[in-house]
Amino acid sequence: MSLTVIGLNHQTAPVSVRERLAFPAIELAEALTALGSQEEIAEAMILSTCNRTEIYCTGNATTAIQWLADYHQLPLSEFAPYLYQFHDKQAVQHAFRVACGLDSMVLGEPQILGQLKEAVRVARSRHTLHQQLNALFEKTFATAKEIRNESAVGENSVSMAAAAVKMAAQIFPDISALNVLMVGAGEMIELVATYFAAECPRRLTVLNRTLERAQELCQKLSCEADARILTALPEILAEYDVIVSSTASPFPVIGKGLVERALRQRRGMPMFLLDLAVPRDIEAEAGELNDAYLYSVDDMVHIVQHGQAARQQAAAEAEKMVAGKVAEFIAWQQTRNSVPLICELRDQGEQQRSKAVNKALRRLRKGTPVEEVLQRLSRELTNSLLHAPTRALNKDSQQYPELAEAICQIYQLHGKNQQH
Repeated sequence: MSLTVIGLNHQTAPVSVRERLAFPAIELAEALTALGSQEEIAEAMILSTCNRTEIYCTGNATTAIQWLADYHQLPLSEFAPYLYQFHDKQAVQHAFRVACGLDSMVLGEPQILGQLKEAVRVARSRHTLHQQLNALFEKTFATAKEIRNESAVGENSVSMAAAAVKMAAQIFPDISALNVLMVGAGEMIELVATYFAAECPRRLTVLNRTLERAQELCQKLSCEADARILTALPEILAEYDVIVSSTASPFPVIGKGLVERALRQRRGMPMFLLDLAVPRDIEAEAGELNDAYLYSVDDMVHIVQHGQAARQQAAAEAEKMVAGKVAEFIAWQQTRNSVPLICELRDQGEQQRSKAVNKALRRLRKGTPVEEVLQRLSRELTNSLLHAPTRALNKDSQQYPELAEAICQIYQLHGKNQQH
């Protein structure tokens, strides 16, 4: 069945579209089960991050796209212009490029590989990955590891986390004088909090739905930080100069009204809000308020691309390595695809051999001389094995001239007497 990737990313769709097609982590397993139950989908994996939503599958691409629309209750016309599709060899190449960070907003960034591995783990737990996709992702992970080790594509990159500090510094030059609030305690927040902690802010707080997870994160940081439960957000928001949010909530956790009240309490002091979540955590309308500087992941593109030119040569080298690995995988896959045919051919040959030997044994039991039995055995076996190719040549070689060339190659013939 055809290997297919369908999806959209930061290059093809704005965050306002991506958030409507995102799969929150809490929903991903059930969504995979639903997708895998589609009649024309044999295997499936869903990758959903702040920068992309992609379905990797074997089966009918149209079915997968329609399922995506139905699952999110969106008319296909609203997101079809932003979708891309890759099939077979192009799909393999895309998977390899994504894993190596060549398709990321931050060229060569390593976080996507971990996200891809987690998506595969969830798919395996739901038994929606089988032979074809399992083989693809095993090769994908091996390729990413090799290319990251042997190329400089990830060097000198500005991560999303580092960019968050740079953006805040454009409004508040002295980070050490700020109160910084992290909303959420997932992988992205942990990275961002680590960078802010390195600047020793006056106060650093982590809010999360579970206090225990927030406390765990605070203990990892290089500066003193306090943990609070997420429900405390309305009463403490006004105390913070920088708010970075990245939760798995399907709905905004910080509304325009909440920000407006906080700004009134701050009496003209500005507030920097960075929303790294998809779907977004902070209502876009909050950015319309005076003294509220709201940014989304799409607003970070210019900062994270700092040093991009210096990495282009390394990226070109990595692209060549990807092309070689794709060719290796396709060749291996074609070899694997021929195995059933080879087995069938050998089974047929074994049946013909067994039949000829049994006839020879019956003749020996009847007293037929050994030499005569061997001569008849060799003739019958030769005729049996050559019957199919001879018949095909006599019947179809005029209509299919490539058939004669194939038989010459198979039997290592020179074809000297072929008529042209």
